[in-house]
Amino acid sequence: MSEPLIRLKGIERRYQSGEQEVTVLHPLDLCIQAGEMVAIVGASGSGKSTLMNLLGCLDRPSGGQYLFRGQDTAHLDALALARLRCHHFGFIFQRYHLLPHLDAAANVEIPAVYAGTSRTDRQARARALLSRLGLADRSHHRPGQLSGGQQQRVSIARALANGGEVILADEPTGALDSHSGKEVMAILKELHAQGHTIILVTHDMAVANHADRIITLRDGRVVEDSTQAKAATTANPADQIASLLDGRVVEDSTQAKTVTTTKAATTANPTEQIVSQPDEQKVEASPQATAATTAARAASQGWDRYREAARMALHAMLAHRMRTFLTMLGIIIGIAAVVSVVALGQGARAKVINDINAMGTNTIDIFPGKDWGDEKAASIQTLNERDLDALLGQPYLEGASPQIATSGQLRFRNKSSSGNVVGVGSDFFRVKGMTLTQGRLLDERDIQNRTAVAVVDGKTIESLLGKEDPIGQVVLVGTLPVRIIGVVTQETGFGRSSQSVSIWLPYSAVMSRLISQNHFSQITIRVKDGIQPALAEQAAVALLTQRHGVKDFFTFSSDSIIKSVEKTTATMTLLVSAIAVISLIVGGVGVMNIMLVSVVERTREIGIRIAVGARQSDILQQFLIEAVMVSLLGGLLGIGLALLIGFVFSLFVESFQMHFSLFSILMAFGCSSLIGILFGYLPARNAARLDPVEALARE
Repeated sequence: MSEPLIRLKGIERRYQSGEQEVTVLHPLDLCIQAGEMVAIVGASGSGKSTLMNLLGCLDRPSGGQYLFRGQDTAHLDALALARLRCHHFGFIFQRYHLLPHLDAAANVEIPAVYAGTSRTDRQARARALLSRLGLADRSHHRPGQLSGGQQQRVSIARALANGGEVILADEPTGALDSHSGKEVMAILKELHAQGHTIILVTHDMAVANHADRIITLRDGRVVEDSTQAKAATTANPADQIASLLDGRVVEDSTQAKTVTTTKAATTANPTEQIVSQPDEQKVEASPQATAATTAARAASQGWDRYREAARMALHAMLAHRMRTFLTMLGIIIGIAAVVSVVALGQGARAKVINDINAMGTNTIDIFPGKDWGDEKAASIQTLNERDLDALLGQPYLEGASPQIATSGQLRFRNKSSSGNVVGVGSDFFRVKGMTLTQGRLLDERDIQNRTAVAVVDGKTIESLLGKEDPIGQVVLVGTLPVRIIGVVTQETGFGRSSQSVSIWLPYSAVMSRLISQNHFSQITIRVKDGIQPALAEQAAVALLTQRHGVKDFFTFSSDSIIKSVEKTTATMTLLVSAIAVISLIVGGVGVMNIMLVSVVERTREIGIRIAVGARQSDILQQFLIEAVMVSLLGGLLGIGLALLIGFVFSLFVESFQMHFSLFSILMAFGCSSLIGILFGYLPARNAARLDPVEALARE
């Protein structure tokens, strides 16, 4: 006699119940030949479902040996057991165990996905199987739209998706009416005639009598193992079921066929019959071509598994839209906060730097005294025209201008206003980066001739001249009549109030015609582009110290302001971003909690997937992808919310705008992905490690 397909040697199964150990299956020996149709019967609690789980490698025995094709399954790891279930076993459950969010064809395809079958082939096979089982017009219906008999037929098609060498049917007619039950049994008998090994688990002797062999269990022991002698009969045309397992339609059922003859033809693995017959003209491929084909097939299978996992994750998210949104809410708020805070910090920084640049780009101010607030500064009169000429001759400077500031009464016709009167040189406006909008600027002739001319800004025009054309108008500065020759952009940088009125005159005119003074209040120099401001400042300090014989002045650089502002804004942005990151972590914890709940809710689905051949890595991948998809979608919505906040901010705040950078957006997107991976791993691992027997029993 040939080696049995299944051999059990002293198999037993014990469970721990509290402090006691309960024996469900006592040591038993059992052999099942390939092609047999066996019924395992017994009352509830007799151990028949436990035996079926052991036969289907969903559970491991507590003792004894389970040999499948002579190989001890105890030596197989989780991956090898998954492959065994995927390629050799097909399960038909009493409650069908179809995934409700997939249609009939997609349910049938699941085992083929885990077997690595190409998408085109598995879709074609699913359609063909459903068509042969009379469900061609129902392939796109979901389980909830099918009757019980139709759902069981889909379950049978799923069991045959990868060949179904051994079909394990647990109460296949238990949830069906008598007519549907007869149809299902007819299908199983036809599959048996095709050479499949059929193992029925039932308490109904009417169902068991369809089998060639009946094994009766009582209290975990085999009490009877009887073989029924059956004569060959002509199949009933009404029960004729065509099959695709060997790639062909079964011979017409009007031809007589005996069970014995059919079984004799089943020494080969029916699973292998799925493979197409080789082409007679096929040329043997080279090892390099074979390796390349294998690598391409592996890549295609990996992509199919990933795509299936992503599709399942998307189905799960759509099935619980509100829960998914609430899960994403923490991520959305966190990402929006991070991106908005960074954009706000960048906008504030740009505003401050622009204000500093309004004072003059790369400028260094030189003041008399030791530092700000020096009481002796007013008595120091060493900054003069000779210092100005010396600075103008330095190659690292682009220009230099003195300043002599005083306050005075400005009058135009019947209007008067107090304002800042500033004596400057011809380089002043270039040094400060101010733009001429009308007329002309002060030149060297004005300086040399001490001409009473002036340049004003928009605020001065608004306060004194109104709508009058400013060019050529005469304004009385104190008692000195001054003609306006130019208009520049309004100065709003540090050191200036946007509300103050200013007028700029040649410093020579101010020194000789307004105040009696031969020294400067300050000198402003502008560093050439490409020269480091710090080095230029050191050189200017050294030059003036040498000229004065003592350092009786101090400098103030716009570059130092910019660095200080950048440091301050960076610190504030980091601080607030840290707070926003905390909200991201909280959102991540929310993702983890919801995913853990999702694992509990979908325990039965996980059990079904494991039963049809899913590996632990497939389950891990599916739930991890779902967590990442939730986080990524939350990240995208968070970025969108941040951009919306920026738009609303621009409508209500005119002083500065939020600056969104691509880097901050990419960083936020990366953070959301990382959160999905980190906080989704634990739930995904828990799902992958679920016991398939317990998972299938969960409602």
